[in-house]
Amino acid sequence: MRSAKVERKTKESQVLVELNIDGTGNTSIDTGEPFFNHMLEQLGKHSGFDLKVKTVGDMEVDSHHTVEDTSLAIGQALREALGDKAGIRRFGDALVPLDEVLVQAAVDLSGRPYLVHNQPHIVELIGTFDTTLGKHIWESLVATAQIALHIRVLEGANAHHVLEAQFKAVARALKDAVALDNQVKGIPSTKGTL
Repeated sequence: MRSAKVERKTKESQVLVELNIDGTGNTSIDTGEPFFNHMLEQLGKHSGFDLKVKTVGDMEVDSHHTVEDTSLAIGQALREALGDKAGIRRFGDALVPLDEVLVQAAVDLSGRPYLVHNQPHIVELIGTFDTTLGKHIWESLVATAQIALHIRVLEGANAHHVLEAQFKAVARALKDAVALDNQVKGIPSTKGTL
């Protein structure tokens, strides 16, 4: 099993992430931010990753530190679970509709962090969730996972749908990228490392 357990502790939050890439999409998510919980459930379910997250953060300030530190820990867990990446497909992409919204995501498990993120302007709050954190979630995850990720919202403007479709599209792209391919011998790079 390709899995990892990451604990991240700061003065602002305490995060525990357990990730099994070769899971069945089982999730147990508790970050203290209901909408973020819902998004991480989408990530686990649609990637097929078993994902357990427990975060206690300084929510009395706002959800920024909780969301950021959780995303950093998930990215780190993904990187650790992938190991040397031998035999993986490496690349994955998905085009995901959610009612009026259409999102395209493409990922390269390259070892080089890079994010391209395009979405329309959306309302600033979904419940208590600050939607400006949407891009920051991906920035944080990309930084520690050391992957290249492109996300484009092609249609739609409903804030809930715009963010949820991104999580589903990224999940589907990751599912393809981490898949083992018996035609891939060793590391899928001419450099010999990812």
